[in-house]
Amino acid sequence: MEHYKREIATWTRWVHIYLSLFSFTALLFFAVTGITLNHPSWMDGQQKVDQVKGNVAVNWVHPDSSRVKELMVVEYLRNRYHINAPLSDFLVQETECSISFKGPGYAAEGIIDRVTGGFELTIARSGLIAILNDLHKGRDSGTTWARFIDISAILMSLVSLTGFLMIFFLKKKRFSGLLITAIGAILMVIIYFVFV
Repeated sequence: MEHYKREIATWTRWVHIYLSLFSFTALLFFAVTGITLNHPSWMDGQQKVDQVKGNVAVNWVHPDSSRVKELMVVEYLRNRYHINAPLSDFLVQETECSISFKGPGYAAEGIIDRVTGGFELTIARSGLIAILNDLHKGRDSGTTWARFIDISAILMSLVSLTGFLMIFFLKKKRFSGLLITAIGAILMVIIYFVFV
């Protein structure tokens, strides 16, 4: 039995150390952006908003056309205004089209008149903190980044659980370690019920 305890302790320590090292950057990123998310005032004045007007070729959007040439419109706006964010929405209505490009810390949204081809486009660019906050939340970041967030959360959970499990193999520190863990958990519950 003692042999199995030693094996589990060794395995737990090994998993904890190497998972911690492997996920260090992600852990640091989500910890720091957790702080910046908690202080939205730090982003005041960081957003730059431009409003532009122009025209697309009428035959791309005109109501008499067989269909709206969405790809032509999208590529025109991308090239003309250096839009790198993915297309989020392209809605075709009777008299107008609405188009939206979104990415972390970035949004370009516009309305196109289907009769004249005239459009108004609002381009909002945010600073570095807003980009990092959007990445933290997975907002407008794509499916690959969403998977990265999930994997990071799983790794952080395993790091936490293996760290907690290790206290059971340290006889001299077990009681104080469990006491500190209990105090931390109770404090979190008290803060929630009293101050939230």
